[in-house]
Amino acid sequence: VGEDSAAFELKDQSMASWAYFAVILAAVLVALNVLWIDPGTGVGTKFLDAVASVSDSHEVVMLLLTIIFALVHSGMASLRESGEKILGERAYRVLFAGISLPLAVTTIVYFINHRYDGIQLWQVQGTTGIHELVWLSSFISFFFLYPSTFNLLEVAAVDKPKLHMWETGIMRITRHPQMVGQVIWCLAHTLWIGNSVAVAASVGLIGHHLFGAWNGDRRLVSRYGEAFEVLKKRTSVVPFAAIVDGRQKLPKDYHKEFFRLPYVAITILTLGAYFAHPLMQASSYQLPW
Repeated sequence: VGEDSAAFELKDQSMASWAYFAVILAAVLVALNVLWIDPGTGVGTKFLDAVASVSDSHEVVMLLLTIIFALVHSGMASLRESGEKILGERAYRVLFAGISLPLAVTTIVYFINHRYDGIQLWQVQGTTGIHELVWLSSFISFFFLYPSTFNLLEVAAVDKPKLHMWETGIMRITRHPQMVGQVIWCLAHTLWIGNSVAVAASVGLIGHHLFGAWNGDRRLVSRYGEAFEVLKKRTSVVPFAAIVDGRQKLPKDYHKEFFRLPYVAITILTLGAYFAHPLMQASSYQLPW
């Protein structure tokens, strides 16, 4: 019924498409820096100042930034079908990313810069095994990335963007892997940081993804109808629930659905992101956010 997720064949790839993707990515990053991030030329600082003027509480500002991003991101996702009819699939994807990406960057940078500014609720960083638990949980959370994020050429609108109905790989474990991964990441980081700012960020992110799970099902049933209802019956939102109760029948070679290039790339990028934490923090500290 559904599509095979994370499928990637080198022989099917177009070098021209990937070259075009590289050019688009470079242009987007330059535009993001000039129009949003750079305090001298961008409007990101003014946006954050406007949000921060609502309250002196870092927790409130953190929650407001998350809510603004959630409203824009989920709102534009909900309007995708109508928007694509007016603008076309590629143009709407560009508009969607052009608005969502700056808001996401601001929210992330604000969290990095203020993650230790809240009220300390607990302190377990010195407890044996906690660092390892947080590291492993965070690492695992990235394997729950929604399969559509693997389709980078569609994300960049090089290929025609589609609303996919995935069924293999991580979807056998949970129908909403991005939500599950975000919950794992939030719980791990909140445990490690242990303060009110981390709690506020987690409440906002988890709430956004819980809504996204409901909204995603709604959009898929609207697009695919009975086909999605069939998929829904043999998958679950709660991880492994459909497998345990027998609704999801795993093939004998199920493990092969993970031995694919996108998951190898996720492994490398996740390890890279961990070791790049000092660089990300240093870059964030340079901004007056």
